Amino acid sequence: HRYEVNPAYHRILTDHGLVFSGLSPDGRLVEIIELRDHPFFMAGQFHPELKSRPTRPHPMFREFVGAALARSRTRHGEPAVVVG
Repeated sequence: HRYEVNPAYHRILTDHGLVFSGLSPDGRLVEIIELRDHPFFMAGQFHPELKSRPTRPHPMFREFVGAALARSRTRHGEPAVVVG
């Protein structure tokens, strides 16, 4: 199953902060989106967790885990320092 972004909505979505940060090789399909000014909002049409290994996590998966850890630490009054 695959979801796609209707090109008719690209402009209004980007005007409201959505960033199309990854496109298909032919440049026609949106593969990765991010939300500007959000601590961590990213979505992809692939599974970075399946491209990860214990000593070599996929960058998107590594950053997600780091953002979750930083968020958890700030919620519990700890410094949000994440070493990655």
